[in-house]
Amino acid sequence: MSTKNRRGQYCNCKGCKLLENSKEEASDSSGASNSGGDSSKESSRCSTPVLDAYRSDRLRDKMRRRMESGDRWFSLEFFPPRTASGAVNLISRFDRMGSGGPLFIDITWHPAGDPGSDKETSSMMIASTAVNYCGLESILHLTCCNQSKEKITGYLAKAKHLGLKNIMALRGDPIGEDWEEEEDGFNYAIDLVKHIRSEFDDYFDICVAGYPTGHPEAESYEADLRHLKEKVDAGADFVITQLFFRPDTFLKFLDDCRAIGITCPILPGIFPIQGYQSLRQLVKLSKLEVPEEITQVIEPIKDNDAAIRNYGIQQAVEMCRVLLDSGKVPGVHFYTLNREVATMEVLRQLGLWIEDPRRPLPWAVSAHPKRKVEDVRPIFWASRPKSYIYRTQDWDDFPNGRWGNSSSPAFGELNDYYLFYLKSKSSKDALLQMWGEELQNEESVFEVFTCYITAQPNRCGHKVMCLPWNDEPLAPETNLLKDELEKVNRRGVLTINSQPNINGKPSTDPIVGWGPPGGYVFQKAYLEFFTSSENVTALLKVLKKYEPRVNYHIVNVNGRNLTNAPEMQPNAVTWGIFAGREIVQPTVVDPVSFMYWKDEAFALWIEQWGKLYEDESPSRMIIKYIHDNYFLVNLVDNDFPLENCLWQVIDDMFELLDAPPELHSEETV
Repeated sequence: MSTKNRRGQYCNCKGCKLLENSKEEASDSSGASNSGGDSSKESSRCSTPVLDAYRSDRLRDKMRRRMESGDRWFSLEFFPPRTASGAVNLISRFDRMGSGGPLFIDITWHPAGDPGSDKETSSMMIASTAVNYCGLESILHLTCCNQSKEKITGYLAKAKHLGLKNIMALRGDPIGEDWEEEEDGFNYAIDLVKHIRSEFDDYFDICVAGYPTGHPEAESYEADLRHLKEKVDAGADFVITQLFFRPDTFLKFLDDCRAIGITCPILPGIFPIQGYQSLRQLVKLSKLEVPEEITQVIEPIKDNDAAIRNYGIQQAVEMCRVLLDSGKVPGVHFYTLNREVATMEVLRQLGLWIEDPRRPLPWAVSAHPKRKVEDVRPIFWASRPKSYIYRTQDWDDFPNGRWGNSSSPAFGELNDYYLFYLKSKSSKDALLQMWGEELQNEESVFEVFTCYITAQPNRCGHKVMCLPWNDEPLAPETNLLKDELEKVNRRGVLTINSQPNINGKPSTDPIVGWGPPGGYVFQKAYLEFFTSSENVTALLKVLKKYEPRVNYHIVNVNGRNLTNAPEMQPNAVTWGIFAGREIVQPTVVDPVSFMYWKDEAFALWIEQWGKLYEDESPSRMIIKYIHDNYFLVNLVDNDFPLENCLWQVIDDMFELLDAPPELHSEETV
């Protein structure tokens, strides 16, 4: 039976149909640098477990602390993409926009897109990926529409298992013109809030919808306010509003909410106008009226997208300034339409986009609650943190304080190299342009690595922006080693991981710093590379002169392992010292986990590079030869206060190789 909703419990989808059905796919991009939050502020990125274990990681508590300290924040809304390639692009966008320090993001629930499934385009998987693999505090939308109580309970249990801690409880938009009651389901958002609290107690932080002008289906503005209070009283922790066009609209709504006893945080929903068609669609779906002063500006420039976007940016900036300057608004929530340029520009002009390169730990932190005690990882996955999280997702316990027996927890297999959160952001055509449409010999591969290190175009004029082992441009820290890395890659020492030696740099250092201010960070020089068996034969002879200063692990695809690591114990290669804390040791070279990493490292030759070419093609066979015959090597210089000796080790290896044959050892690996 079709019924009209008369209680005012409506969806807060901000023109959810606009967001989720918008034909404006994420197409703009921004080269935002990696950055972290100011020490006085908490972004969505997880706090260092050892350094901040005493602090609650609940979103509502983060909001409370920010309000008490007077800090302002921003948050971002996204919708699930339609395609797998769109999911890859969206996760890349999470990484870029997450670098500015949002307090949280939220993911809308799209009933037509199988939102609770394991598909890469589902709301559940996008939100899970944001939490687990991008380290972003995330809110998952959940609607009552066309769902039974049992199905909703199942989705909530799944969300909890995946590490999601926040739910936006919504009625949802009706499938047809009118709302149809669901047998054994919920018809109002308040019922969903009550159900979450009844079944999951206080596990989830719950957000609900607010409408600054009242929902168009509500009996009245005043009735809609009363229904909002009912949702808050039922257990909601905070409110995000539908968008609006004038700051006074929100400020009046806020005062009216406070007047009837709604005391929780109420965040204004901001929509930077980005195009004429999207604005028209918004008006149609949300039944909002665009003020005349905006229409008069938009109409004459409706065919000029750049002009409309520039106007939208300035209109949003001016509105946000009024809200923030009122002293009543602690943070602003942006509806991004899965686009980034306009929102990031608004945030920069407001001074809310935080450009601070400091990190809580040297590696990307997952926001999954069970990983909050994790504070040390093997260095091998430094450039593939999402892969490490995937392969350790089933661990019951994570190393805490000191890296113990790493052979105890089993690393999961990485058989599917095309999981959307692990897949390269670049298309096959782009990868072929960077890595070679056709390889002539091993030296062609050397050239690819060298171009990546130098950021110079290859012989076809294309810049090499990634490698199978690193889908990002070089980190600033690696640039400290750029000249030496270029030299060794040209000669077939194909580096995939490295770090310089650091002896007591301030934790605020913009290149190598991490952790809270006032500390000091240390590193041993580290180098990891693939190279030929001939080079390894010479290297082993040279390394005898550098023991015990240099530790090494050398392994081939078949698992032949050559090492001088004492008793297979882990070797700390990064640590920090902070006031009033124990020494933090977040990165190690661990012999046992290296054997798990080598399977992945070798397989990437075939899975992400070799498979670009036809079977039995010369290019495919060159990659296969390297995969079958090269060794994976890591070297650690333990004397970190001294000048890095690893480059001299490599020079000595080449000097031995270049010497007359009679001086070479006849032994081979």
